[in-house]
Amino acid sequence: MSTNNFNINGLSSEQVLIAREKYGKNTLNYKQENNVLDDIKTLVKEPMIILLFVAALIYLISGNTGDAIFLASAIILVSIISLYQDSRSRNALQKLKKLSQPHCKVIRNGNVVEISSDDLVVGDSLMVEEGTSITADAIIVHSNDFSVNESILTGESLSVFKDKNKEDNLIFTGTTVASGLAIATVTHIGNETKLGKIGKSLESITEEKTPLELQIINFVKTMVISGSFVFILVWAINYFHSYNVLDSLLKALTLAMSILPEEIPMAFTSFMAIGAWRLMKMGIVVKQMKTVETLGSATVICTDKTGTITENKMSLAKIYTLNSNRIVTPEAANEDEKELIKIAMWASEPIPFDAMEIALHQAYAAIKEKDERPNFKLIHEYPLGGKPPMMTHIFENNAGQRIIAAKGAPEALIAISNLSSAEKKEINNAIQTITSKGYRVLGVGDSDFKGSNFPKTQQEFKFNFIGIIAFYDPPKKNINKVFEDFYQAGISVKIITGDNAATTKAIAEQVSFKGFESSITGDELMKLSEKELEESVMNTNIFTRMYPEAKLRIINALKAKNQIVAMTGDGVNDGPALKAAHIGIAMGKKGTEIAKQAASLILTEDDLSKMVDAIAMGRRIYTNLKKAIQYIISIHIPIILTVFIPLALGWVYPNILSPVHIIFLELIMGPTCSIIFENEPMEKNTMLQKPRPFTTTFFNWNELTTSIIQGIAITMGTLAIYQYSVYMTYDEALTRTMVFTVLITANIFLTLINRSFYYSIFTTLKYKNNLVILIIAITVAITGLLLFVPPLTRFFEFEALTMSQLAISMAIGFISVIWYEFVKIKTRRTNRSVTL
Repeated sequence: MSTNNFNINGLSSEQVLIAREKYGKNTLNYKQENNVLDDIKTLVKEPMIILLFVAALIYLISGNTGDAIFLASAIILVSIISLYQDSRSRNALQKLKKLSQPHCKVIRNGNVVEISSDDLVVGDSLMVEEGTSITADAIIVHSNDFSVNESILTGESLSVFKDKNKEDNLIFTGTTVASGLAIATVTHIGNETKLGKIGKSLESITEEKTPLELQIINFVKTMVISGSFVFILVWAINYFHSYNVLDSLLKALTLAMSILPEEIPMAFTSFMAIGAWRLMKMGIVVKQMKTVETLGSATVICTDKTGTITENKMSLAKIYTLNSNRIVTPEAANEDEKELIKIAMWASEPIPFDAMEIALHQAYAAIKEKDERPNFKLIHEYPLGGKPPMMTHIFENNAGQRIIAAKGAPEALIAISNLSSAEKKEINNAIQTITSKGYRVLGVGDSDFKGSNFPKTQQEFKFNFIGIIAFYDPPKKNINKVFEDFYQAGISVKIITGDNAATTKAIAEQVSFKGFESSITGDELMKLSEKELEESVMNTNIFTRMYPEAKLRIINALKAKNQIVAMTGDGVNDGPALKAAHIGIAMGKKGTEIAKQAASLILTEDDLSKMVDAIAMGRRIYTNLKKAIQYIISIHIPIILTVFIPLALGWVYPNILSPVHIIFLELIMGPTCSIIFENEPMEKNTMLQKPRPFTTTFFNWNELTTSIIQGIAITMGTLAIYQYSVYMTYDEALTRTMVFTVLITANIFLTLINRSFYYSIFTTLKYKNNLVILIIAITVAITGLLLFVPPLTRFFEFEALTMSQLAISMAIGFISVIWYEFVKIKTRRTNRSVTL
């Protein structure tokens, strides 16, 4: 209340440095993050690395030292690429982790400052208030009606009231403030806190796999099992023909390598981590990786009004007193109306942090010549509570003069004040007049209660209803465009607010919000059956006078209707709903730590337009990941079949490709899917499509069919050039070279064509992705070296092609892929005719 923070100056800058030097940083250090050594250990267990090592060993035993060295070099190269991707992902996650660290308020050098919880030191004066997470162990030196939820330590869900004069005057890391405010001196930080000493239990917490992760894991497992079966079969066939154990084993390993889609898990990890990093650069902190894949599926955005749709720049705009029975601006207030402002200020927190309470303190300072706040002490407080909510503060000065002030929803004050029917009618008429213009209203009352045995609940006081205060919080300038973007993307928007229906409707109408005409209150909603509720939440877009249980019920009802729900929130009461939503979104500036802990995303600038960007990014990531995986499947099929069919059918050159050829192709495919496709820009029709159903399997049959057909078409090209070579009586080396050239050409054009399954290659060539040119140029250059530099040509058992042979191989590779452009033309024509 006074400007010196209750005469607490806190530590000086020099004392902070000394304390940090002595006690270190406020971090819990138990479970070590994955480092390069851990990544190497994981890499050693990778099936592809194991196969390469076995193949290199067989070559070495067989006396093929050059091939063994090549495969050993390939192991190193594959490992470097994999470690680079892991490092890139880990660095992105580390940056996100730093951004998502909780913040706290401390008093230092006599001023209240906000710092990262890591920077707390022993001796700091920590200020904690309702909705914040306590980030160090400390002893209370000042408090106002202060209670803490300590369930993380005790398992007890009920909050505990604490005071400096009580035996229980300690607060602990990890607990949350249920009500009031306290200033406490930090006694322990990091591992020395109570939570830190039992923190080993935190290591056992593992994050569940998402549906997409499980689909990818199951797909890779299936391919590994299939590869193992085919490996045994091919080994048996080769051994039956040659009776050479090592040679047949080597040829079986060739096929096993071609079957393993080890690029898919790597692509998934890279896409998710780098996607989260891209979101971070846009001002969106991702706390849970699974959110990145869920974003593109969002069908409903549930948003608060204050601070999300509006600016959260509250100004006291109108006042109404029962005595004067008029609605005026604060500047035109008479003595009765100035008294209303004064009582409303006393009903606010002594150190205000809410926008409305800050406005009331400012209005009080403007009308009062003498500031009475330093003379009064808060002796009792009833935090915001009840349905509808209200709050009460009791102040007293040294002379024993007492002020009992309350403010809250007008209907809450009306219900416990001694008012006649005529007075209630006058008040309600005033409320209707004010709220119809979009003002947010609060009722204000006082009480003359005597004695010190205060009632258990604030509703037991006998209040005098004084009047109404009205605040104006203008809509954000960009909010109309934000809603338009959501609607265009097929996403419905619902307003869930604690404000009344008239105010919310007026603001909603101003911003062209769909469905502003009808609304439902929290009490009405709670009376509905589950079936009625599910229908109501689908048909209603404005929910007013909401409280935690009602918000949670809305989220669960939407989920029951198979909606993918994104929920924005900032307060303690939003916690349950934020946690229940598929995508919980906390506000970075005005959001409480509890809201931030419950959420999976944090908007650093409290700007809802960032959610449009986030959803677009989610759709882009999902689409590009799908393109990458479809590419991997398409290009693996011709490799597998080109190795298997000549062997199984006993063709003249049964082992046309060896492990060195397969690993070369793998080295091309890895960067293509993980680097090129991850960097692809969003297609222009992405935000015009409806959200994809979250239940849709990632490997759905239609898309798998497309990939399989593309793979078979390329296979037909490789086998056609094989048969052409045999027909032309070319030797095995020349046949191998032409088959390999077809595969490389098809790979390049498949990359270009699969950049979009809708738009033509001429459109996608205009996309801004410099990595496409770079990777293709590297591929062409290395292939040229293999085909035309004699030592390399001999090593790979190739033979230099004539221009006509090269042209034929490239033409067949091109034709085996380009046919899909005609499918795209048909798709676009069909879509246009449907639209018309």
